[in-house]
Amino acid sequence: MAFMCVALLMYLVFLGRIALLLIASGSVPAIGMGVALLIMPFIGLWAMIATLRDGFAHQRLSRLIDAAGMELDPGALPRRPSGRIERDAADALFQQVRAELDADPDNWQRWYRVGRAYEFAGDRRRAREAMKTAVRLQEGR
Repeated sequence: MAFMCVALLMYLVFLGRIALLLIASGSVPAIGMGVALLIMPFIGLWAMIATLRDGFAHQRLSRLIDAAGMELDPGALPRRPSGRIERDAADALFQQVRAELDADPDNWQRWYRVGRAYEFAGDRRRAREAMKTAVRLQEGR
């Protein structure tokens, strides 16, 4: 992870340098391209920081859930030859943790478990949203 962050930072620095060289060239089209390229390092830096922040928050919740003995164990669930959990088993697990959430919707631990169940079912977008809710509730925001 550290290597990828350093590599991305180097890429962003080089991209910023190219943008400044284009702006310094004095040509109107090159200045336009340089200004457009100058925005990209800021977007990349923001994306990297946001991803790291979310990852560390999810890791913290994972440690807390594990310490409480509430982590979902997908080891017993049947799997396809590819290694993914079978859809019916993932759906049954999701229904179980969704019922727990419906009974206690303000509990961050329940949201975390729903996020993990979404992940096991392959729904990454909903898993991220559930994890965001779990982090927000756990931090008291």
